[in-house]
Amino acid sequence: MHAAALRIELRIPGPRSLKEKRAVMRRLMSLLDSFPISAAEIDHQDQWQRTTLGIAAVAAQASQLERVIHSVRRALEGTPDVEVLEVGVSYLEAVT
Repeated sequence: MHAAALRIELRIPGPRSLKEKRAVMRRLMSLLDSFPISAAEIDHQDQWQRTTLGIAAVAAQASQLERVIHSVRRALEGTPDVEVLEVGVSYLEAVT
């Protein structure tokens, strides 16, 4: 088993209120629902134009895990509502 944790910093230039940010976040989370991951907003909940997503991914093979990570990153980078500022990936070593 292979696992990774991603920390993705995003800038959301459009919102002028937390309510508008939440609408963008709902669309982002809906987009991420199509991937075999778990995702949550983990920082900057009180800022209108900033967020940090925490994403966990698990796969049977390392190559599958890499495909998922790259697919998620491409999907977020291709979203016109957000700008990806930073992506951090931590790989978790499985104990057998």
